[in-house]
Amino acid sequence: MHTSSLQIQNNSIQNTPVQGHTIAAIATAIVPEQGSVGIVRLSGAEAYTIARKIFQAPGQQPWESHRILYGYIADPNTQEQLDEALLLIMLAPRSYTREDVIEFHCHGGMIAVQRVLQLCLESGAKLAQPGEFTLRAFLNGRLDLTQAESISDLVGAKSPQAAAVALAGIQGKLAQPIRELRSVCLDLLAEVEARIDFEDDLPALQEERIRQNLRQAIDQVTQILQTRDRGQLLRTGLKVAIVGRPNVGKSSLLNAWSQSDRAIVTDLPGTTRDVVESQLVVGGIPIQVLDTAGIRETDDRVESIGVERSRKAALEADLVLFAIAADQGWTAGEDEIYEQIKDRSIVFVINKVDLNSPDSVVSKINTLTNASSIVQTIAEQTVGIAELEQAILTKINQESINPSNLDFTINQRQANALTQAKTSLEQVQTTIDDRLPLDFWTIDLRGAAQSLSEILGEEVTESMLDRIFSQFCIGK
Repeated sequence: MHTSSLQIQNNSIQNTPVQGHTIAAIATAIVPEQGSVGIVRLSGAEAYTIARKIFQAPGQQPWESHRILYGYIADPNTQEQLDEALLLIMLAPRSYTREDVIEFHCHGGMIAVQRVLQLCLESGAKLAQPGEFTLRAFLNGRLDLTQAESISDLVGAKSPQAAAVALAGIQGKLAQPIRELRSVCLDLLAEVEARIDFEDDLPALQEERIRQNLRQAIDQVTQILQTRDRGQLLRTGLKVAIVGRPNVGKSSLLNAWSQSDRAIVTDLPGTTRDVVESQLVVGGIPIQVLDTAGIRETDDRVESIGVERSRKAALEADLVLFAIAADQGWTAGEDEIYEQIKDRSIVFVINKVDLNSPDSVVSKINTLTNASSIVQTIAEQTVGIAELEQAILTKINQESINPSNLDFTINQRQANALTQAKTSLEQVQTTIDDRLPLDFWTIDLRGAAQSLSEILGEEVTESMLDRIFSQFCIGK
């Protein structure tokens, strides 16, 4: 990527296609013996020429934009046919990148698509860098930067709700309020600068109205900033560790929760020797559940390694499920574990309540903390799982990161720019209160507008683009 920030800004405004070499990449996941269809994508001025060179379309099929052709991909030098395929033609500007785009829909697996990609490279295309197709869509004005980042979020979505929020970003629901805020800043800036240049010809500034506009803008920025933690939760999910002494039912709890036999369950203490993972979705939130080895002192070298990994998992988790067996009660072992995790966010899970009353354990927990979350379960009968999920969601709500009913969310880059914009707007308020000259007003109004422009990608550096698009997969 060797495009200056000035070129990026001009292309976004004028929609002038960025000239460059033709790129090619495999646009679908390569899964041995499982992928039924594999797609090789090309974009650039030579994409159509390469397609005519290597694709044989029998009969009188028209080579027109937005047509699908049937035929064979063949080496133009040897005429060896590499695959039977479909060809999709999308000519500029009606394409994802606003360049000529060609897609070969080949048979899946590993070999067919790789041979087709190699043939495209031999015919003049260059291998695309991560995110380069979407980068070209951005540079050519097809997308703004918030939409481009939302595409990456949609590809990596771990839950239906995360996908819905990402799709909203692609549809411009984040860009719209950012553009409106930027427009407010520019309007205020133009009004102030006009008073500087033509002070004698214009009426005095309506200072109270400007203060009101600033307050409204700051309030809106604050509301958007509040979606940062919730957006992060939807993108990365919640890491939950199940900890406890051996044989309290941790593995049974994981199996009941995930509705699978992910963990081995026996009556022998120490059966789980390592951390077992399972991926779940609760209330739209992706959750990585870690079933840990029972924490106890042991001379078994392998088990001791598992115990140490359990302690580490508990310390790194966002939420700890502390499992206690009702038939064994609260023992010195629970005291030891609690001392290690008491600073974490904890949900106490009293298991095996069918074997004994949980009252003594509940009483003990209440002496330790008044803000405790306690769930009673019979894991082997899948009893209490719904209550466990509700307790987890309640914990999330208490930490003000509930992702429900979101129209959009922001990522860390966008949050940093919004924070800078908010600081600039607040500085304008301070400047007005201090009765400083109008020239000082313009400095921070211009800074706020620039920060908002960075979110949309209207003013962005090459290094920032490298950082953003390097996180994309190749072929997108």
